[in-house]
Amino acid sequence: MRILFLGDVVGRSGRDAVTAALPGLRRDLALDLVVVNAENASHGFGLAPDMARALFAAGADAITLGNHAWDRKEIIPYMEEEPRIVRPLNYPPGTPGRGAAVIDLRGGRRVLVVQAMGRLFMELLDDPFRAVQAELAKHTLGAQGSVQAAIVDVHAEATSEKQAMGHSFDGRASLVIGTHTHVPTADARILPGGTAFQSDAGMCGDYDSVIGMQKGGASIRFWRKVPAERLAPAEGEATICGLFVETDDATGLARRVAPLRMGGSLAPERPVA
Repeated sequence: MRILFLGDVVGRSGRDAVTAALPGLRRDLALDLVVVNAENASHGFGLAPDMARALFAAGADAITLGNHAWDRKEIIPYMEEEPRIVRPLNYPPGTPGRGAAVIDLRGGRRVLVVQAMGRLFMELLDDPFRAVQAELAKHTLGAQGSVQAAIVDVHAEATSEKQAMGHSFDGRASLVIGTHTHVPTADARILPGGTAFQSDAGMCGDYDSVIGMQKGGASIRFWRKVPAERLAPAEGEATICGLFVETDDATGLARRVAPLRMGGSLAPERPVA
């Protein structure tokens, strides 16, 4: 199976770049599944339903969120009716939406998409490790399993927490991928047990910025600890950042992994089809 995971989509620049590029990426890389983190798609904060629909129409099979899941209140009823939108699993019981989804693909194949939010330097939610462990335990992985691939999006601040998640579920997921910090890390690899991993997929947005926000307003917050103007997304050309993974059909584990970077100001890197 060929999978593409795209990092946090930030603002109009990121949205436009992803929706324009996805049809071609699906074709050129012969993708079976595309997962997009879009929690910053709406002006940098949250996701609006019309933007989710546009990403699905462009070729996304599932959308993950994160700590900005609730910034656009109109997403709440939409996520209740749209099972392909996944918010962090480790919110308390009774929270709207769902933290895991099984996506049906052509040919009868099924893919589990899970998201958990880290706790270091972030909101203290329920234990993400035990939450992911419980969700993965509901499924068997591989050609004869209940799912043929399993993806875990770890929306976390700390690299250490993301790496610990990767090692904890090595051999039990096809991919454990970090999101939230908006900067692509150079550690994309296959772990010893066969799980693809990268500490952060990076963002789909304008990198002439401070993690996607206009650099002037964002920088001044570090100079002066007083209330400042609301942050606004940078609007220059976006770099699309993500991770391509090819899995073994028999086991559901990774056999190839390659970063994707295209457009904008970062050095390009494209998987070989």
